[in-house]
Amino acid sequence: MNVNINDININYEMLGENNIQSVLILHGWGANLQTMLPVSKYLSKKYKVYTIDLPGFGKSSEPNSTYTVTDYATVVIKFCEAMNIKVPTLIGHSFGGRVILKMVGELSYIAKNIIFVDSAGIKPKRSIKYYFKVYSFKIIKNVIKLFCNNEKSEKIISNLRKNAGSSDYQAASENMKKVFINVVNEDLKYCLPKINVPTLLIWGENDKDTPLRDAKVFEKLIPDSGLIVFKDAGHYSYLDKLGDFLVIILKFMEG
Repeated sequence: MNVNINDININYEMLGENNIQSVLILHGWGANLQTMLPVSKYLSKKYKVYTIDLPGFGKSSEPNSTYTVTDYATVVIKFCEAMNIKVPTLIGHSFGGRVILKMVGELSYIAKNIIFVDSAGIKPKRSIKYYFKVYSFKIIKNVIKLFCNNEKSEKIISNLRKNAGSSDYQAASENMKKVFINVVNEDLKYCLPKINVPTLLIWGENDKDTPLRDAKVFEKLIPDSGLIVFKDAGHYSYLDKLGDFLVIILKFMEG
């Protein structure tokens, strides 16, 4: 199904239409609503469950500008308004959690409760090696522009970029690369104390993308929160431990 929000075609699915209480599930960066299908199908037995492809992912069109996290959060809030979703449970994996942080912690969206799964939102600690790599690239880029014409310099710089940045960055289109930079450079720690609903945190012990230390910051700063850590699980802990995950979140949602 599709709906137009802010001139962007948003692809979404809705399961469990006979149920009253709503759940909204947001996927991570580089993923799409299909990655959350095992969760949405399970919860649809008791809830009306919405999953969406965030702008630039899955079957949704790319943002028509260089989006920030605020832009994503605004689109999701407008989607909820269009679907008449009121006071839902919000479930966010990785980047989806980042969007929820902005929705509730800054834009004051009202949720019943929240489940953050290996959530992003804390700006990562950077090593000296990282900063050396970044600033070396900037210096080399400026030197190339001095000695080469525009066409040749852009070609050389483009080749250099292929060896720089994360896999998520490399896989993105040119516009989404700019969006990615906006997103990862915003620290949403300030939103955490403003989360004023019951919150469940689920993390993989071996998560390298959003490490367990981030989860402990979430737990410390969100007033009504609890952390569950899955052993032998990584960034996709909800898939690594699917059975346990489903049982735990349903119990949490039922109070």
